[in-house]
Amino acid sequence: MTQPRTNFYACDRASLEAAFVAAGFDAYRARQVMKWVYHHDLTDFAAMTNLSKAQRAWLATTYDFRLPEVAACQTSTDGTIKWGMRLPSGELVETVMIPEGKRRTLCVSSQVGCMLDCTFCATGKQGFNGNLDAGQIFSQTILANRELKARGDSGVTNVVLMGMGEPLLNFDAVITATSLMCDDLALGLAKRRVTISTAGVVPQIHRLADTTDVALAISLHAPTNAQRDSLVPLNKKYPIEDLMAACQRYVDVLGERRSITVEYTLIRGVNDALLDAKRLAKLLRPLRCKINLIPFNPFPGSGFERPSATAVRDFQTYLLNHGHSAMLRTTRGDDIDAACGQLVGRVEDRTRRQERYRARLAAEAVEHAESVSRVNTVELR
Repeated sequence: MTQPRTNFYACDRASLEAAFVAAGFDAYRARQVMKWVYHHDLTDFAAMTNLSKAQRAWLATTYDFRLPEVAACQTSTDGTIKWGMRLPSGELVETVMIPEGKRRTLCVSSQVGCMLDCTFCATGKQGFNGNLDAGQIFSQTILANRELKARGDSGVTNVVLMGMGEPLLNFDAVITATSLMCDDLALGLAKRRVTISTAGVVPQIHRLADTTDVALAISLHAPTNAQRDSLVPLNKKYPIEDLMAACQRYVDVLGERRSITVEYTLIRGVNDALLDAKRLAKLLRPLRCKINLIPFNPFPGSGFERPSATAVRDFQTYLLNHGHSAMLRTTRGDDIDAACGQLVGRVEDRTRRQERYRARLAAEAVEHAESVSRVNTVELR
């Protein structure tokens, strides 16, 4: 029986070097192959002329190059592009490119759906059906670069793992993929330009501090446990106190010239009051961080509303006046449902969360129709 080949895009430098040595070849040959693949965009092993015939034959029987299929592509009026990447299972994950000046930021997915059920996020309502492997995560950058260059655009300059899924619940694959993103022989991005975002999986943040020094973003969204419990259910397992301690350790490991990012989605009447700003300022005072304020991006059935422009401005002003770096993230791609919290893809949900969510929406629609009918009946009388 023929042994299935390994996806080259799932292999970082260390694993390739180990494979070459195990096959009886010098480790530096792996580095030569990486240059061919990533610097010259060559995937034909037979054309890699600085390798021996034996090495090329071994490569051809050991590795192949597998990319997800680009099943859909939408372009926003603001230039944001959203791709639907079809996996071998037939499911779709979504990848978003956000242009800003010369910057091209790619928002990458790490899971099919999401295990977590954050109440303000459309992805969480899709349920969950597994992890992406390292090749499927990293190859989103390969596909995006090819698509952008075909349009005459520059390539990806920044990567954020803020797409579908919780990256730290797919730890090993994410570490391999980000290693390739930063490797000079692969994508070659600076570690400050690759960001792993987490809803607060505290043990894995500690593990991350011992493993890598890419940028870290924390999806906080509330200054108190009571508020965060309702928005981010994971908080019941890892409360804010534990999360802040893990963040402080990560900052300490990064060194005094680095900071982390705190993501805070502002939701009308939930966490956008001046009191919330005061509590947030106090909570984050000891932590070297910058704060990204994100006005809520609506999706059907969320039950939440976007805050007023005045509330957003007052919230930001308070943080700025109390010594924090607080930036307002401009909503991008909301006309194609590509804004933060709007990614849905297509997921064969093994958690049955989609089923429950749709049933709730249907019940609310029936209740609304009955309410309208009652009002109309009263008016006719």
